[in-house]
Amino acid sequence: MNAAQILTSSEKFHIELGLKRISRILELLDNPQKELNFIHIAGSNGKGSTCAVLEEILTKAGYKTGKFTSPHLFSYCERITVNKEPISDLDFEHLIKKINELDKKFNIELTEFEILTAAGFLYFNEKACDIVILETGLGGRLDSTNVIEKPIASIITSISLEHKERLGSTIEEIAKEKAGIIKKGCPAVFLKENKGYRTLFNETKKKGGLPFETEAVPVKNGYAYFKDGAVKFNLNGAHQGENLALAIKAVEILNKKGFKIEQKTIEEALCTVQWKFRLEFINETTLVDACHNPDGARVLADFLNENFKGKKIKFIFGCLKNKDYKRVLEYLKNVNAQKKICFYEFNYPNALKYSDLIKTENNIEKITDPVFEMNDNNFDLTVICGSIYMLGLIFKGFFNS
Repeated sequence: MNAAQILTSSEKFHIELGLKRISRILELLDNPQKELNFIHIAGSNGKGSTCAVLEEILTKAGYKTGKFTSPHLFSYCERITVNKEPISDLDFEHLIKKINELDKKFNIELTEFEILTAAGFLYFNEKACDIVILETGLGGRLDSTNVIEKPIASIITSISLEHKERLGSTIEEIAKEKAGIIKKGCPAVFLKENKGYRTLFNETKKKGGLPFETEAVPVKNGYAYFKDGAVKFNLNGAHQGENLALAIKAVEILNKKGFKIEQKTIEEALCTVQWKFRLEFINETTLVDACHNPDGARVLADFLNENFKGKKIKFIFGCLKNKDYKRVLEYLKNVNAQKKICFYEFNYPNALKYSDLIKTENNIEKITDPVFEMNDNNFDLTVICGSIYMLGLIFKGFFNS
């Protein structure tokens, strides 16, 4: 089997939280993670954007920067990058097969994400990265990335009700799980506006961490507004001010730890940072957004109400069946515009079926060709939104990863 077949095989392609298996495979690989410097990032929304901002700043500052994120759009290789360049197919195949052989030999029974985590650590070590931006997969406390012992900083992004079957049924319970990445003596960065603020603060103190609180940077019309003036910012949406503030606070910590990142470098990075399919216009009349949960849908709705109030909007939506799609659709329905909501049933394991959707949702039309629907001149804007897996399938071949 090739790497992708190994990762998506029935015995690997599932979630099983815990640190025992990842710790065992890393021991067999001589613990490559122990040689690396990390910024560890957990949260419900905004992890990827925060990672992207930090990656852009650190790369521009001249540091060899690794980044580990999930999920991917077009290729697994997107998840493991150095200086914004994805791992090569050849290197990826080699590492996945090496880890899989050890897994079989010692009967560890690794999951897909655990194999990827180990591969990332190996690759970043081999490339002698100065720093690695490490995004959790699910939760924090029992996420396989949480084997790292002393990150330069732990960042907790926006907390919302997600994965309740695994993380808890309240904001406080979920925040506590996310706060599991906070380590004794290490800075913990989070927003005062975070819904789980009180839990994050208490957990930081309880664990002996060092709380570094911050507040969202105002973002509007392509600019971030700091005390010293406005800076052009290439990510859309007022919510990106939260992720930007977290990244800037992390940079302050890095500078205190001996890194040298100048203000000019930060400003240059904010002009060029990109994070694909997050409120991204792929042409003048098509907006693509990976709003996979209600909080993401709220952000999308806020952006549309601010910039397209009263316009004619066509939504093309699709998601996984375990997501809270009813609440996501409520946000879309409440956008202040003349709108039509269409559903795309994409071919992916666990994708929501139209036959299940219409049991509770009325007046939603099924479509079969999202790309064709983009060319509908009856609307001012087409918004293709929902699962990142769906977006990857729709646009594969249209964009480079």
